[in-house]
Parts: sequence; C-alpha cells; structure tokens
Amino acid sequence: MMTGLIIGFLAWFVVRFILTGLYIVGPNERAAKTVFGRAQRLGNLTTLDDPISASLRETERERYCYPQIRIIMPGGPYFKWPWERIHKISIATETCNMAFDPESPQANRNGTMLDAVTKDQLDTGLTGQIRFQASERNLYAYLFGVSNPFAHVMGFFVSVLRERIATFEAPGKKGADGSLEAVLVEGISINDLRKNLRDLNEHMDRECQCSQARYGIVLDASLITGIDPPPEVESALAAINTAHNQVSSDISLATAGADQRIVQSRRAVEIETLKALADVEPLQRLATQLGILKQNGQAAMIAYLRTVKLGLFSRAKRVIAEVQP
Repeated sequence: MMTGLIIGFLAWFVVRFILTGLYIVGPNERAAKTVFGRAQRLGNLTTLDDPISASLRETERERYCYPQIRIIMPGGPYFKWPWERIHKISIATETCNMAFDPESPQANRNGTMLDAVTKDQLDTGLTGQIRFQASERNLYAYLFGVSNPFAHVMGFFVSVLRERIATFEAPGKKGADGSLEAVLVEGISINDLRKNLRDLNEHMDRECQCSQARYGIVLDASLITGIDPPPEVESALAAINTAHNQVSSDISLATAGADQRIVQSRRAVEIETLKALADVEPLQRLATQLGILKQNGQAAMIAYLRTVKLGLFSRAKRVIAEVQP
C-alpha cells in the first residue's frame, strides 16, 4: 500500500513538474521568465542605458524608465520550475489599417477611415496602413509596463497624425538662385497634403520612433495612401485644381518660349560674331603681308602694287584713266 502511494506520488511529480516544465520558443518568438511574478533582470540596467531612449524628451525619460530583462531566444527545450512562468511574444512584423481602434472596432467607420481636421477647418478622411512589431529591446514595457501596448501605440500614432494634419503647410520650392518660391495655390491644405504625402509619411516615421521606448512596440513604417475631402467641397477643389493646372501649364509654356528665344538670341550673336571675325581675318593677314613687304624695301612694295593693279585691271570691264595735260 505504502509503496503504491510513493510510486503514484513520484509519477504525479514527474508529470506535473518535470514534463510540464519543458517548453520551447519558436523562431519568431521571444520569451521572458518571471520568478514568483518578478521578471529576471539584467542587473541594474534600464532602457535609459539603451540608445532607444534617445528619442524621448527630457520630461519623458523618468516616466518611461523600464528595467532590462533577460530574453530567452528561440530554441529549446527549456525547463522551468512550478513557481516560474514563461511569457512568450511574437516579434513578427504585422500590418493593420491605421484607422483600426483595438478597443472599439466600430470607431472610425468600422476601422476603414480616420477623420482629421485640416488647418482651414475641413474634415477630411485618411486611409493607409502601418507596420509594427514587438520590440525585443524593451520586452518589459510590452509585457508588464503597459496593459495594452498596441492600443497605446495606435492612440499615440493617431494623435501625432491629427496634430500634423491640423498644422501642415506645404514647403516652398527652391528656385534657381536657391531662394524659396511662393506657393501658387495658398490656403488649400488638402491639396498641399495630397502633393506632399511622402513628407507626411516621413514626418510620422520620425515622430513615432519613441514608441519603442514608450510602449515596447516598433512602428516600422506608416503609409498614408489617401486623403479624401468632404463631398460638399470636392467639386470646388476640382475646379481649383483645374485652374491651378492651367496656370502651371501657361507658366511652363511661357518659360519654354522665353528659354527658346534666349537660345536663339545667343545663337544669332554667335553667328554675327563669326561673320565679323571672317571679315576681319583677311584684313589682318593683308596687314601682315604688307608689313613683311615693307621690310624688304620700297621696290617690293612697288612690285606688289603693280601686281595688284594688274589683277584689278584683268577683272575690270571698263577703266577710266585720268589724262594729264
């Protein structure tokens, strides 16, 4: 009887604590171990000792100071005791609609379009996607620091995006002399946003770099693909864009015509200059020859003049000579 109890206890112990204590970590996973609810730390190191905290403002560094913990890399099998717990997360890159609200899926038109107000008080709709992944360098914030990291990141992203939309101004173009040219169409913020989507996406990438230190999530990239104005102003914006395109076309044609005339004028100047040089060249050569003949004496000059006169007489049809009395 006693032997059976001991054997049964040993079998239960092996199954309960030995076999169930084995675990593995997948290729796209990272894991952290807690002992009696406390994560295993790397000494006294914190995220402030990591370069990811460089994107934080001075007022945020104390608030988002998380300990660095020991990360269990892919592989296994590993072993844990009953008082230890393993927390696994996936670090694979994920994609979602930027209008998606994880706490209220019905918001933002069922997660399809995000509303924002421009600087000229127009309510516009934004569509696009964001790519994100859990930060391997700040697992503590992702697992224990924030209750719902993805919801915090989405709220942070949307607030930054709406602030940028509300204050966005198109950058001026640089002219040939390096000075900024005036914007042809002023005050139409939706047009400015549509023409500068790349700048808007780059701004969002820069501003969201701190999400890794804040919430343990890396915003890999944001891609805003569409900016739709309200239906009541769509026709007015189309008319403005048509007028703007016509003005741009006229300016381009005028510039091309002016450039063509400048080129033609330069070519005409070059041709006239070459003609003048062609007329001057024989005279310069004749002056050189006369100088050489003069150096050889007066007889050479008289012979040269006689030769020239004979040539002229041979080409003349009539000669009028003065007869001295």
